[in-house]
Amino acid sequence: MNELVQQLSEGEHPVEASLRPDKTATALKESINRGYVHIKFTNTKGGTDLGVRLDPEASNFNEADFERHTGKVHLVGNLTLNYVKVRCIADIDLETLEGKGHLEPVQQ
Repeated sequence: MNELVQQLSEGEHPVEASLRPDKTATALKESINRGYVHIKFTNTKGGTDLGVRLDPEASNFNEADFERHTGKVHLVGNLTLNYVKVRCIADIDLETLEGKGHLEPVQQ
């Protein structure tokens, strides 16, 4: 298995919502509404910014209040990283737009 995929698949890692140009809960909500978010694993060399197509049935936004910038979102989606199909799972706090996340290799 690829070294980076293996590293991000072991334990939880610090992540942040990677949003441009404004890093706000509103911008995150707009990304969620499009079904595609960028999540950055911040503890790799230079950070690893991943584009994730969300799985709406596995993700959870019930604890999120985007207007008050409070609560958390549970983001789940699939992507390919370094030729390895993986599932990205991240919990992001709306106040800080940071949280914890990990990857799970997808069996084919």
